[in-house]
Amino acid sequence: MAGEPVDRVDAITAAWARERPGMSTEGIALVSQVWRLAKLFGEQRRRVINEAGADQATLDLLAVLRRAGAPYELAPGEIARRSMVTAGAISQRLTRAERDGLIERTREPGSRYATVRLLPAGHELVDRLVDRIADLDNDLVAGLDPAQRGEFDQLLRVVLDDVARRYGAAAMTQVGSERGGSPTR
Repeated sequence: MAGEPVDRVDAITAAWARERPGMSTEGIALVSQVWRLAKLFGEQRRRVINEAGADQATLDLLAVLRRAGAPYELAPGEIARRSMVTAGAISQRLTRAERDGLIERTREPGSRYATVRLLPAGHELVDRLVDRIADLDNDLVAGLDPAQRGEFDQLLRVVLDDVARRYGAAAMTQVGSERGGSPTR
């Protein structure tokens, strides 16, 4: 029937507009679309990572070390800062990655501080995963032409900057998570 909502977000927005005529539903419509998109993007990314036999936490760790540049090593505290997760979470990630032969922790004689180094197996895994994710990301936005991609990017930056300024950048986490997690690349 003409005039009926075409998707769930439209249906939800229309229902609220009907039930609460004075309430603004513009934010509900936009945020719900972004939330759905983020969930779909996240599900596809998890699928690609899982198919490669990895998990998001391991990828985050390896990606931080890989982006650090040669010699691909950082202190655990710096990894935590760059990953935007707690030191305890990093400790668990390091233990798993070390057990799997992806990283090694070293300590200079007489030093209290450890260094985490990306091993060749970790280097190969992160490069393979980032290549797959880059291909996926390009596929996920294939419905937009280059000009639309640029415009979409700019609009998202405006919203993200505003939300970070008003709510604090620390409030920004992965979709659906209580705390922690970071974009991979």
